[in-house]
Amino acid sequence: MNRRHVLIASIAWLGLASPALAQIANAVPSPADTYAELFHQVQMRKLFPDGKTFVDAAPKRPPAQILAAYRARATFTDAELKRFVRANFDVPESAPAPPPSKDRTTLKAHIAALWPVLTRPPVTAVEGGSALPLDKPFVVPGGRFREMYYWDSYFTMLGLAADGQHEAVENMVDDFGGLVDRYGHIPNGTRSYYLSRSQPPFYFAMVGIADKTDKARFKARVDLMRREHAFWMDGEKGLAPGAAHRRVVALPDGAILNRYADDRTTPRDESYREDVLTAREAANRPAGEVFRDLRSGAESGWDYSSRWMADGKSLKTIQTTSILPVDLNSLLYGLETAIAEGCGAVSDPACADEFTGRAKARRAAMDAYLWDAPRGLYLDYQWRDRARLDHPSAATLYPLFVGAASPDQAKAVAAQTRALLLAPGGLRTTTVTTGQQWDTPNGWAPLQWVAVSGLRRYGEDALAQDIGERWLKTVAREYQASGKMLEKYDVEEAKAGGGGEYPLQDGFGWTNGVTRVLLEMYPAAISQ
Repeated sequence: MNRRHVLIASIAWLGLASPALAQIANAVPSPADTYAELFHQVQMRKLFPDGKTFVDAAPKRPPAQILAAYRARATFTDAELKRFVRANFDVPESAPAPPPSKDRTTLKAHIAALWPVLTRPPVTAVEGGSALPLDKPFVVPGGRFREMYYWDSYFTMLGLAADGQHEAVENMVDDFGGLVDRYGHIPNGTRSYYLSRSQPPFYFAMVGIADKTDKARFKARVDLMRREHAFWMDGEKGLAPGAAHRRVVALPDGAILNRYADDRTTPRDESYREDVLTAREAANRPAGEVFRDLRSGAESGWDYSSRWMADGKSLKTIQTTSILPVDLNSLLYGLETAIAEGCGAVSDPACADEFTGRAKARRAAMDAYLWDAPRGLYLDYQWRDRARLDHPSAATLYPLFVGAASPDQAKAVAAQTRALLLAPGGLRTTTVTTGQQWDTPNGWAPLQWVAVSGLRRYGEDALAQDIGERWLKTVAREYQASGKMLEKYDVEEAKAGGGGEYPLQDGFGWTNGVTRVLLEMYPAAISQ
């Protein structure tokens, strides 16, 4: 049985129809594609506490031989199956966490000491393994996140740059460019099971903090930004009003905005069992629709949040592909603006004119559909129902981050941010508590930086400083208590965060990066 037949069989077990089957079958196979019913059994029986363990394993012999050996035996107990997996795969053990600081050195010194701990060497792909090849060293987030991740890396790079680690920044920008060159987009992370989706498109911002003195290299990076833009805009030409294709939605007036939309309609490999169980709870919906919305929520980086739920609280009502998000469209405005500026710098006026026009059109569409003047907030838009969603969140600050807001809009957003989102320990993610990790009481390093950077851009320096200093005090308090830098924090009580599909991770790339650059901006906030 070849891999295409294995994929079709695996989809058939779940009773799914995959409209992108041909596209998926021609892509790099994921572990679910390669190991078929063996994969299904390992994940559904929860042989390993973390669903990411098996999908990160590397085979010890050709995958076809492993699958044949599995199929030659009728049944396995859980213990027998686990022994079979360990005999045939190099199974990653839980990644050792960076050692806590014993003497509670300053945060700056601790962060500097973490960079080499989180740096990994170039990667060569192994047949049947999920790791994607990378040509240069890179920094990982930490914990279970053993590979390079897309949007995490921009915030990590901020800290690397602040610490003078410029070669590390250039290496990672080159690695991301290599992914665009090889796959036509930047995947969620550097694993085959992430290839069907991307993440918030921060590549233009990475290029923005990288070296620009090498004109040939800069021009190549502008070309890569254009290729990434083409990925996000695939299907825009000829799209009828009210229709959607992949990540593009045509609105009734002909305006084009974007959504998060994974290309697969199957459970996520790394959260397979969780997704199957969620789809079973949503018995009134086609399973493939639920799976795609779950995957698309992962593409957003906010996995998961009340933003994506039709009832605002239950994961089984997830509707990510029906939503035009403020943050995604802001970042695409930023990408279009960066391409226009880059094309101007490399003397390509036709390109500069095209992308200036694209950015102008996107900003007008954002004002029409995402800006709620009475509320003084940018809000996500449910394009199928033709209604803004009353879910205030930290995403409202993204238009300020990329310069898409007018001065009056920025002033209103700042006022609403102080009223709704400012917590004792930093910026809230949303205003509701659901138990999901991208809801209150959690605060996240990337959202603190987007807010601080965006507010400063519009002269709202006092609020920016207030958010930055509250966040620094939260991080410092936890560091003094545990000696660790964490993935997320409870900003209501200024302590370690919680919620989500996996235990709290420490390391942690983007917290290190944002904390390091905020220490540079607000040196008096804490003892550094």
